[in-house]
Amino acid sequence: MSSIGTAGISPAGAEVSERSALLQWMIFTGLCIFAAVLLVHYGLVRLMITSDRTYISSLIAVLYVVTCVHCFWRTRAIAREAEAARRCRAILSAPEGTAALESGARSQPDGLVTDHIKSLVTKAREQGGGRIDQTLLLRTLADRLRGSNAFGSFVSDTLMKLGLLGTIVGFIIMLAPIATLDAADKAAMKTSMGLMSDGMAVAMYTTLAGLIGSILVRIQYYMLDAATQRVFSDAVMLTETHVTPALERRHHG
Repeated sequence: MSSIGTAGISPAGAEVSERSALLQWMIFTGLCIFAAVLLVHYGLVRLMITSDRTYISSLIAVLYVVTCVHCFWRTRAIAREAEAARRCRAILSAPEGTAALESGARSQPDGLVTDHIKSLVTKAREQGGGRIDQTLLLRTLADRLRGSNAFGSFVSDTLMKLGLLGTIVGFIIMLAPIATLDAADKAAMKTSMGLMSDGMAVAMYTTLAGLIGSILVRIQYYMLDAATQRVFSDAVMLTETHVTPALERRHHG
């Protein structure tokens, strides 16, 4: 059975299949880091931190970094599931692949796709015959593959709303001195203009940080969702073309 598990699996193909989703994430994150280094080099990041007295921009940056770590963790998990699904296909498409189903899929690699195949084997055994409907099991598999991917949409919306909050706070800071503004007092006018400038800086920097952070998070999780969908599609094709026909033939035979 170990020879079946390694049949048709080339080291180069396994490496590409396992790391394709991670490679996309690393390329995108590398470009973001390069852009951040340029912003730090030209002093724009320091200017944003010193100008934003509310520290909302800094909070947005911290949330973005935490979200990147979460996206990396989820992308790594999906890459492993993709590799496990590819190995399952190699096992089941082999001439002796049906034996893997007879053993309850114990010879297959661990993963959500393998768990789905085990559930199909159990359902076919308990059902005793007839057509195997895996609609509900596929829904469960889709939910398990998605996992905490919805965290990306939540953070993206949160970053956008934090930017909007900073805009409102900035305008409040900017408009507050107008109520006590005295055109005859030049010193007060100068102070008021400084406060208005500070408020405008808060509004602009928080809005910019929120928009950029939300867009970058959306892009990362779009790539993650696309990789998740590919794994799910591979699982559907694998079970519909290899698993369910073999189980139905076994019970009819």
